[in-house]
Amino acid sequence: MHTPVIHYIDNINHSTDFEVHRNWLAITFSRPLEQWYYEKTSEWTLDYPPFFAWFEYFLAKVAYYFDKDMLRLENLNYASEATVLFQRLSVIVTDFILVLAVNKFCNFMKSSWTESKSSDSSVYSNKALVLSILILCNFGLLIVDHIHFQYNGFMFGILIWSMTCMLQNQVIWAAIWFAVLLNFKHIYLYIAPAYFIYLLRHYCFKSNDGSFQRSSFSPFRLISLGLVVIYVFALSFGPFLYLKQVPQVLSRLFPFKRGLCHAYWAPNFWALYNFVDKVLTMIGSRLHFTTGAPSAVMTGGLVQEFHHVVLPSVPPVATLIATLLSIVPVMYHMWVTSKGPESFVRATVLCAFGSYLFGWHVHEKAILLIILPLCLLVFNKKEDASIFLILSTTGHYSLFPLLFTQAETMTKIVLMLTYSVCAFSSLGYIYNSCWNWKSLPLLNSLESVYIIGLIPLELWNSAIFPLFNISKKFPFLPLMLISVYCSVGVIYSWVKFYKITLLDTKMKSQ
Repeated sequence: MHTPVIHYIDNINHSTDFEVHRNWLAITFSRPLEQWYYEKTSEWTLDYPPFFAWFEYFLAKVAYYFDKDMLRLENLNYASEATVLFQRLSVIVTDFILVLAVNKFCNFMKSSWTESKSSDSSVYSNKALVLSILILCNFGLLIVDHIHFQYNGFMFGILIWSMTCMLQNQVIWAAIWFAVLLNFKHIYLYIAPAYFIYLLRHYCFKSNDGSFQRSSFSPFRLISLGLVVIYVFALSFGPFLYLKQVPQVLSRLFPFKRGLCHAYWAPNFWALYNFVDKVLTMIGSRLHFTTGAPSAVMTGGLVQEFHHVVLPSVPPVATLIATLLSIVPVMYHMWVTSKGPESFVRATVLCAFGSYLFGWHVHEKAILLIILPLCLLVFNKKEDASIFLILSTTGHYSLFPLLFTQAETMTKIVLMLTYSVCAFSSLGYIYNSCWNWKSLPLLNSLESVYIIGLIPLELWNSAIFPLFNISKKFPFLPLMLISVYCSVGVIYSWVKFYKITLLDTKMKSQ
């Protein structure tokens, strides 16, 4: 029966990621293991680590009972009602892993969270509830997973579970779960340095007062840590090692032939770099100082190579160096002055920041890798909550282009407004910072003006820009404006968070 709910789901825009995962279901179901990472009937080839491939394989076993035609490789862009329903339900069901992880974190942190001083019985005084809403109802996760379509929820659940194990000093379990996560999605390699340095410093080197002593190094602990990680990777890559296909798998996981930026510029340092190059190119063209134009437009859909006209083109090695340089200070700080797991959470966030701002071919959706771990710090201090509000609002708005149809415009606006108002109200209540005409809760006047500036930007992009003829000549302009405007907020949040982390010499144990 075609119910109204199913009708609505069926008519939501089907993103390329929806077809990507349908194709992966077909690959793992209809092809033998040795062909998984060679199959290329569709352009959306399997490019996630082996654990995720097995995840798709087991999902396909269930999908067969919904609509077996979705498991045929030749059925490109297949999206029957049963297929859409299955794929949407599979995301919802696997999100329960995130629910369990948030519950584990909240139960552990309750003893260290100080209750609101107000005698008011407001729902905002329940920090566990507030944090659960901030994570489980996260606007970015909602549109990326449940509308655009991906499986980030359960993987962030594994990450939060692993980080909670670290806070509980269950070091081996933290390492095991993080290794499992890496074999589901390799984007989490971005935060691996925080795990490596913290585990080495606090587990392999051990002292009663927390100070660094070379004599406290334990080879046994290092070996035991290495063995559990190797064991997880052996389970994942073992079959492909036996088939002598590891190089092929790695070539799919790390396709450096892609360009500096994704089709839509993620709001990072390179977005500003590209913008400056475009502006200089236009000025140079008008003044006849430059000839030609960028060889590919990076807002056109499929990934393409891109060469700058005025500024030097950026090779992958330059982004790697920039990323490493961006995290060296916090790694050194954590090694020298770390006094507890808070430094680990902060290092994790800053590693995610560094890779997002300076990494190669960064997807706009990777902003969630910063926002969700940062959620864990919102009750730590007022400044952390303030940065979260700026970053989450800016980062979530940067995801608007994922939902580009006119029918989805009101949906994304209402969802983001609801989440943002809830976030500002709840954190403002906890830190006794109210709404007023001068500034938003927890933000100063300048920060408030910047956040409110998103409103006229959206009005221009959605309502005014399409009315002018320039929309045909410069179709990339709305995307570029969003990327450039939001990159300012993301970089500002990074600098402010870095400053707080490095200047705070009194890291709490929890």
